[in-house]
Amino acid sequence: MTESQILTLAQSTLMATLMLAGPLLLADLVIGLVVSVFQAVTSISESTLSFVPKVIGTAVVLMTLGPWMGENMSRFTVQLFNSLPGLVR
Repeated sequence: MTESQILTLAQSTLMATLMLAGPLLLADLVIGLVVSVFQAVTSISESTLSFVPKVIGTAVVLMTLGPWMGENMSRFTVQLFNSLPGLVR
C-alpha cells in the first residue's frame, strides 16, 4: 500500500464523514444558536431548554436526509470493499 493510496483512502473517508455528519451538526448548531439567543432575550437560564429542540431537529434531519445518507454510506462501503484487493499486497 503506497502513501498515495493511503492519502486517497483517508481523504475519501473524511469527505464521506463530513457529508454524513455535516447536515446533523449544522442543524444542531443553528438550533442551539436560536435557542441561546431566545434565552438571552428572555433571561431564561434553563440549561435543558435546548435539548428538546435539538432532538426534534436531529430527528427531522434524519427523516428527511436519512435515505440519502444511507445511500452514501452504502456506496462508500461498496467502493471501499471493491478497492481492498488492490490495496493489500
